[in-house]
Amino acid sequence: MKKIFFLIFPVLVLLGSTPKNDTDAFLQSFDFVVAQDGSGDFLTVQEAINAVPMFRRERTTIFIRKGIYKERLILSRGKNNVSFIGECVYNTILTYDNFHQRQTMFGENTGTSGSSSFFIFGNDFFAKNITFQNSAGPVGQAVAVLVYGDRAMFQNCRFLGYQDTLYPFGRNSRQFYIDCYIEGSVDFIFGSSTAVFYRSRIHSNRNGYITAPSTPQGNAFGFVFIDCVLTADEGVTRVYLGRPWRNYGQSVFINTEMGAHIAPEGWHNWRRPEAESTAFFAEYNNTGIGANTQNRVTWSHQLTSEQSAKYTIKKILAGNDGWNPFELIQHD
Repeated sequence: MKKIFFLIFPVLVLLGSTPKNDTDAFLQSFDFVVAQDGSGDFLTVQEAINAVPMFRRERTTIFIRKGIYKERLILSRGKNNVSFIGECVYNTILTYDNFHQRQTMFGENTGTSGSSSFFIFGNDFFAKNITFQNSAGPVGQAVAVLVYGDRAMFQNCRFLGYQDTLYPFGRNSRQFYIDCYIEGSVDFIFGSSTAVFYRSRIHSNRNGYITAPSTPQGNAFGFVFIDCVLTADEGVTRVYLGRPWRNYGQSVFINTEMGAHIAPEGWHNWRRPEAESTAFFAEYNNTGIGANTQNRVTWSHQLTSEQSAKYTIKKILAGNDGWNPFELIQHD
């Protein structure tokens, strides 16, 4: 297949083979180090988050060494300009196991939003080389990451779950995912934010729906996938590109390779025919067996080259402040 070069994730640094002096200098380049063996500043990720000053204007960079950190994490409002850098995407794992029907101490369901393993409310969050997971399993809604803050960016990260894995939550939030891996089954990328997924692998581990956008009416963009690859577990044979969680939901796939698991109809109306006239589900220049548009639902859209021209990362994410996420990209 084409466009699979990013599936081999680079390691930020192989500390085990680095001379001690170089390792010390490397770690000193971070504001905080989290390590479960006691070699860092904190044992847990939440302790490092708590140490970040409120409303700090400079960026605070937190290096997280290898380990499985089972914590329910909250990056609160005012904790802005925070970066998480993992030692290795496969072995730096932030995980928790909440799900929407788990009861709180008051005997109430946690709910979908409350089930998240990691809540990101601060603006300008950046993460690289980290796995974010909800380990509850196939038990219904169980969010791995909920992103409310604006200008959030994830580079070379993995998002693992089943239903509702990734929740771009904020109505006015812009988010950028580059060289990432996102896995789930039902509505596993859902929410109101404007989000671009670039050069990423979107993997279905069961039959279901990839996206469930709730784009606010009047927003120019919802979820946009550019140069991605859609794959699935063996035996998965019927996955829809999306369905509208709310009227006016938007999902667009451009230059994306689609496996045979994608349903010929492409899109689903969530048994709400009225949503067909408001949702905007579109495709352009996709490839693979699943990209055959001959049997697509009549209310979806096939963009022309002229229409597709507005779907550039710069135009989608610029907003009123001219945000350019490529300024944050780190090269190994």
